[in-house]
Amino acid sequence: MRTHTVMESPVGPLTLVTDDDVLCGLYMDYQRHLPDTTTFGPRDDTAAPDVKAQLTAYFAGDLKEFDLPLALLGTDFQRRVWQELRTIPYGETTSYGELAERLGRPTAARAVGLANGKNPISIIVPCHRVVGSTGSLTGYGGGLPRKRYLLDFENGTPVLPI
Repeated sequence: MRTHTVMESPVGPLTLVTDDDVLCGLYMDYQRHLPDTTTFGPRDDTAAPDVKAQLTAYFAGDLKEFDLPLALLGTDFQRRVWQELRTIPYGETTSYGELAERLGRPTAARAVGLANGKNPISIIVPCHRVVGSTGSLTGYGGGLPRKRYLLDFENGTPVLPI
């Protein structure tokens, strides 16, 4: 059964959507590509205790790698991109072109960017770690200030409030 809960975080409220206790969505407020919220199921604030615990540890600086069952719902290509995102180490970045190369699709940087933007489980599937070819910040579903915050946080540099 699909349910959702909301938790506070340094990047604002996070909506966690689970289906039979497996995380299938993590959305920020005002997120681009937000699905119809009626598909989130009823609110249950007892849901997703492991997800909440790991996100709390992440934002406390105590967790660098998430270990949670995920249901990544998308096309085959999107799921390949999202799986590859999970291999980008904490505190590091890669470019859309580099990600396309790693997928064996060197000319697909734009398609990688589109799939990245549709990532249904932000932060845990770290789409914020993908930058432009020059290292510049480019689009982020949660907004560029949040992307900057997350990258600075992971690099141990002072972070500004969002």
